[in-house]
Amino acid sequence: MQETIELGSMASGVDIDDGTENKGSMWDLDQKLDQPMDEEAGRLKTMYREKKFSALLVLRLAYQSLGVVYGDLGTSPLYVFYNTFPHGIKDPEDVLGALSLIIYSLTLIPLLKYVFVVCKANDNGQGGTFALYSLLCRHAKIRTIPNQHRTDEELTTYSRRTFHENSFAAKTKRWLEARVSRKNTLLILVLVGTSMMIGDGILTPAISVLSAAGGIKVDHPSLSNDIVVLVAVAILVGLFSMQHYGTDRVGWLFAPIVLVWFLVIGGIGIFNIWKYDSSILKAFSPVYIYRYFRREGRDGWTSLGGIMLSITGTEALFADLAHFPVSAVQLAFTLVVFPCLLLAYSGQAAYLMKNQDHVQDAFYRSIPDSIYWPVFIIATAAAIVASQATISATFSIIKQAHALGCFPRVKVVHTSRKFLGQIYIPDINWVLMILCIAVTAGFKNQSQIGNAYGTAVVIVMLATTFLMILIMLLVWRCHWILVTIFTTLSLVVELTYFSAVLFKVDQGGWVPLVIAAVTFLIMYVWHYGTLKRYEFEMHSKVSMAWILGLGPSLGLVRVPGIGLVYTELANGVPRIFSHFITNLPAIHSVVVFVCVKYLPVYTVPQEERFLVKRIGPKNFHMFRCVARYGYKDLHKKDDEFEKMLFESLFLFVRLESMMEGCSDSDDYSMCAQQMGQSRDYLLNENGNTISSIVDQTISSVDSIMSVRSPGRVTGTIRSSGQGSSQTEMDELEFLNSCRDAGVVHILGNTIVRARRESRFYKKIAVDYVYAFLRKICRENSVIFNVPHESLLNVGQIFYV
Repeated sequence: MQETIELGSMASGVDIDDGTENKGSMWDLDQKLDQPMDEEAGRLKTMYREKKFSALLVLRLAYQSLGVVYGDLGTSPLYVFYNTFPHGIKDPEDVLGALSLIIYSLTLIPLLKYVFVVCKANDNGQGGTFALYSLLCRHAKIRTIPNQHRTDEELTTYSRRTFHENSFAAKTKRWLEARVSRKNTLLILVLVGTSMMIGDGILTPAISVLSAAGGIKVDHPSLSNDIVVLVAVAILVGLFSMQHYGTDRVGWLFAPIVLVWFLVIGGIGIFNIWKYDSSILKAFSPVYIYRYFRREGRDGWTSLGGIMLSITGTEALFADLAHFPVSAVQLAFTLVVFPCLLLAYSGQAAYLMKNQDHVQDAFYRSIPDSIYWPVFIIATAAAIVASQATISATFSIIKQAHALGCFPRVKVVHTSRKFLGQIYIPDINWVLMILCIAVTAGFKNQSQIGNAYGTAVVIVMLATTFLMILIMLLVWRCHWILVTIFTTLSLVVELTYFSAVLFKVDQGGWVPLVIAAVTFLIMYVWHYGTLKRYEFEMHSKVSMAWILGLGPSLGLVRVPGIGLVYTELANGVPRIFSHFITNLPAIHSVVVFVCVKYLPVYTVPQEERFLVKRIGPKNFHMFRCVARYGYKDLHKKDDEFEKMLFESLFLFVRLESMMEGCSDSDDYSMCAQQMGQSRDYLLNENGNTISSIVDQTISSVDSIMSVRSPGRVTGTIRSSGQGSSQTEMDELEFLNSCRDAGVVHILGNTIVRARRESRFYKKIAVDYVYAFLRKICRENSVIFNVPHESLLNVGQIFYV
């Protein structure tokens, strides 16, 4: 008989091998017994829901969010007006039109769309393109790699809602799930948005640091532009070289730097409005937008590419949401960021009304002479903070893409013990640095970098809008009228900007397109190869009848020790196992099939990480362990992972042995009392209590055992039956002796090849691009931290 025990999670039973659903879950049993769910389970279930924050705490978090969330958006005044009027200002009233466009762009996109709508679509506090995709994956079966199971849905962090069968949300869900092409289209949309965000991680440091360093030339006009570029490159090299230290040690500086920056630019704006032209406030009337376009025509339309830069950083606002509640982000934006930005742009516009020939360095020339150098230092520090936030967001996005099978394996380093999301990826860091320096030294001016920057940002915003449509339908269950209003307003603004940046593709806008195309090709080919390898393993997995035919010894010599066979399959016996025992005359006394699986959740609590089950009769000593991770989780060191795996395996044996002593529902109640205060339920496929769990034969109907614990279970659990207790101790001693004899990690070293009859583009993608990526990426043994002395690679070739 096969059975499943879920260690520490609150899940309805599902057999991991064949996906048989358990119709009667523990929650149903709670209702049948008319008893409330215990307090500990209730606490775990609501731990990741909405949190109540005191007013003082919200204010403190709002202050801290300034340094992490708003650095990129706050440094835009350094370069917006120059990129809007790269050829100079023809008419003073053009400044009024440009300012009016900036005011309403800031109001519609960052304020209304992102801060008050998109930020609420976070995944348990996580933001970004992949967070939206993960949220959708939990509400519809749209993942292209079909490794999800019902047991995953009962995780504490796996929050989702049920659909009414005839609701519009249910119809949308069925429409998405109906065809593979629709799932692939959605994945492509996510990958395009992610590729552009990675491009943003290259362009933000380039334009921010170069614009800040340009202040040197304003005070010393005799300096050549090459000196400014060298200063910017030196700052960038230092910035990227410090990434391995993480932001935890210097992060406390970010918030005060950005707060001082906003207060300074807001104060300078007020001073310039009072000193130069207070009539600039007329720009709050949208009529000047109409006059601007009527007067300038096509030139006015293409200048939207510069106006677009006033809202850059908005997408990073959502991506960097992780450590702050939405209320804190909203408070910081409405009380500090939004008013200070409006004052800063209005002040610059007032200055330009009287000094139209100073548009190239509008920000620095509008600064009073007495505070010029202090403001220059603050501007440089703010540019570094903005760059740091974007680089960190890029690392986080690549980590999420890797977890969902869309990016090659790279080394991920945790830089903070306090914050889960602070990571460092060495390989990506140096690639970003080289590309960032190349962009800075290659263009040498803000205008062309600004054109490239605007192209990347508007495409990310469009991808977010399309994903938000599905979020509003599937997750929020909004009425279609509200969805239509949101979609119309967002697309009217963003498509307008998109049409404007298309005119500047040949003036620098091609850079993010090239970067995104290369990044997209890498991610899509890697995902395609991963999917085909998974499908091949699913179709070629070994049947249980074949395993049973081998007998308890598996037809080989069983040598002392434990063999951990790593596989991507969450069910079935992988082909690598049959390949191994066919070519070698021996196998370990205990075999554990280990599947490390990433779920569309941001984290899996440690006490809910492992699923353990037995494969075949007891005397086969074969088990399956599924280790589940979220896209923010990191695989622990090998010794920690191995320790937790064996703890889960021993707990499985104890619980399994305890259940053997229960012969009816009354005995079951006694066993539950022995386990402590938490009520653990044993259910079969009909939702009834199982009378006999373990048998020496394989039953035609698999019984399911789902165990729920409030935390990590410690100590030995005794059963009421003397014989089962002895059996438990014998097997535990056997497992301990095998572990002492040695643990061997068996990994598959698979080579994927395209079939001979495949089309030429498939052969190029699989035989060259995918093969090259597998060659340069990190080995699984390195990712899992497997010591070389206990590693065994099994090679095989897959034809897809």
